[in-house]
This record gives sequence, C-alpha cells and structure tokens, in this order.
Amino acid sequence: MKEGRSKTTERRSLRLLEARAGRSAPLEVVERRKAMLGAVDGGVWRTERAPIVETLGGVRVLRFQPPAARRGVVLHLHGGGFRLGCPEMIGPFSAALAERCGVEVVLPAYRLAPEHPFPAGLVDARAVLAALRREGAGPIVISGDSAGGGLAAGLTALSLDEGHGPSGLVLLSPWLDLTCESACYQANADTDPLFSLGAAQLAAELYLQGLSPRDPLVSPRFADVAGFPPTFVSVGSGEVLADDGRGFHQALRAAGVEASLLAVDGMDHVAVTRGLTLPGSAETFEALAGFIDRFTR
Repeated sequence: MKEGRSKTTERRSLRLLEARAGRSAPLEVVERRKAMLGAVDGGVWRTERAPIVETLGGVRVLRFQPPAARRGVVLHLHGGGFRLGCPEMIGPFSAALAERCGVEVVLPAYRLAPEHPFPAGLVDARAVLAALRREGAGPIVISGDSAGGGLAAGLTALSLDEGHGPSGLVLLSPWLDLTCESACYQANADTDPLFSLGAAQLAAELYLQGLSPRDPLVSPRFADVAGFPPTFVSVGSGEVLADDGRGFHQALRAAGVEASLLAVDGMDHVAVTRGLTLPGSAETFEALAGFIDRFTR
C-alpha cells in the first residue's frame, strides 16, 4: 500500500509541474471577463471591511480577516467554469464567513483557462495552501464553489497523497465530473438558469484541451476518497450539478468518510456565495458555518 501511494504521489506531482501551453480565450469569454472587472471596479462586491490584497505562494490572493484573533483558515476557490470568475465575486460571502466563524478566508486568483489549462489552477491552489502551512495558519478547511469545488476536492486528494490533508472540506454546488454525463443535465435543464450541458461541455473543453475528463485530479468524482477529511456538501436539488454533489457524498460515505449533504429545494446554483438573501442561502450558510466551527474552536 505504501509503495502504491508513493507512486501515485510521484505521478501526480510530476504532472502538476508540467507546463502546458494554452490558447487564446474566445471573444465571449474575453467580453464576460471585461464585464466582471468592470463590476469589480464599480464596487459591486465591495465589503465594509476591505480584504488584504497580497501575493501568497506566487499567487495574488484576497485575505478576509476575522474581527478578533484568527481561529483557523478557510482556503476558498471561486467558481466560473475554470475560465471565468474572480476572488472579488466571493467577497461578501467571505467577509460574512470570517465574521461568523472567526476565521480568515483566503481567496486565490488562480490562473484561468483556456490560456492556462489544467493543471495551472490546481498548481496555484497548491502553492497557496503550502504558503499558508508555512505561515503556521492553524486548522485549514479547503472550500470551493462550482468549478472551484472541483479544484477544492482535487487539492484535497493531492494534499492527502503528499501527506498533509486539510482539517475539513466544503463543497458548494461542486462540479466534480467533467465527463458531463450526469442525467441531471437533462432532468434539471429547466430548473437551472445558471448552468447547462452546453456551457459545461464548452468549459470542460477549454480547461482540458485534450486531457481525459476521467483523470481524478480533473474530475474528483473518480478519485480514491479513502482518508478524506470530514466533508460538507451543498446542492440545490434543481441544479444540473446536483448529482455531482450527491454522488460524491455517496462515495465518501461508502469509503467510511464522515460526510454531510444539504440538498435544498428551490436553491439556485452557488446561491450561498452569490447572496445570503437568495432562497436557500441562509440555511446553507448556517450549516456550513456550523461545520467550520467544529475545526476552529
């Protein structure tokens, strides 16, 4: 068993260190990024207590501080289909979590596809995690929403193979299977206004650029989850990604991992990170905050 795990660690580490040339972003992605940056500049996601902006592990990060002494760290990876999104979009959620749980919330601006395909985002996440450990951050919970949930689960699998897993894992509407074969893409097409089969297929192609979607670091749904830390999974029952979260939860439980699933009817994709007044957000926020409390008090 030790020999097998050692070989897996070597293969994954070497793979992550290999640079892959990407390609230019499609015009639609470029325009959506411009609009997002315009919203940031316009203060759409501005918070009352501004985050610290710095470079950590070679990656630009936002650090939301708790009002008193830090009890631990939540390393959160934002969503956006691996090609969109930015840490500022998760600012209000992160500020609320820092205040509620007394933790520091760290948001990396990881590199995006298609200019930076897999494994660039995971490399950046790992670099930030390593830097936090060097700081002596205390208990670390890895968290992510949507595509960031896939990165969070992949980072957890990788860090376990490298011998230092996190205290806990939070997955919010996670995208964990880039084969895009889930029946939910069809069954929930009419109830998910934010994501679709077509969008998922395009995002996966831009991210993978020829790699297999069944690689466990690409699609953690195929990972060996034995030894994973306690995990909290949240989904809206009408999301096209609902079965990604439910299936991962089942896999964790089958492997003997402590895992909880909160499936909320009528809650949209990543609602809790988009606004705490959206349907299902308050319930989800309190549940995940209670989960984080276990590791930081």
